[in-house]
Amino acid sequence: MKVLAINGSPKMDAGNTARILNPFLDGMREEGADVELFYTRKLRIGPCNGDMNCWFKNPGRCGQKDDMQMLYPKFEDADVIVWATPVYFSGVTGPLKNLMDRQLPLHVPGTTPKKRQKVVLVTSCGAWEIGAFDPVLVQMKAIYSRPDSEFVAALLRPGAEAMRYMPDGAMDDVINAAREAGRELVRTGRISESLLKTVSRPLMSEEEYMKAGEKAFEEARKSA
Repeated sequence: MKVLAINGSPKMDAGNTARILNPFLDGMREEGADVELFYTRKLRIGPCNGDMNCWFKNPGRCGQKDDMQMLYPKFEDADVIVWATPVYFSGVTGPLKNLMDRQLPLHVPGTTPKKRQKVVLVTSCGAWEIGAFDPVLVQMKAIYSRPDSEFVAALLRPGAEAMRYMPDGAMDDVINAAREAGRELVRTGRISESLLKTVSRPLMSEEEYMKAGEKAFEEARKSA
């Protein structure tokens, strides 16, 4: 199984999203998957210019000479695509959306896809409410409603800033659930609801989280 993972967080491995993404990918590797991980912050990818040449003038080929030329064959070969992003403003990060838009040459009308790919979303946000992910989930499900793809699951981590304040071992079950989700996806092509719920479980009470958030906000204000 070939897995292509894209981390759209500007903080890369230092961000909250990576705290869930990395064990998830480790689990896939442990089950024998060939996993490649890329970071949008390290890629040079411009926005789609909308000229539609990749459909009509040069079907299947984008005229922009940037890092998407390296990624196109990886997208075509992947059995699983993992999109990872923090939710800052009710959607994926801007650089990640640019990359997603640039998939257009891979979906020329009338062409037959090589395979049916599975798609997984890994995402985090600072909001306490899990409903904060609703807009990005609607977007992902809309994009991957095509016959050549299947949106399998989303690993959601609300209240993500709490992870920075957890004592050692206090969220081992969350990390282990993310790792097992990766293993399970490779083994069965699915991720159980129980694992997804564990990844998303509250790490502290809402009152504790709000107080911690106020403290973090004040520290950030003073250091700005």
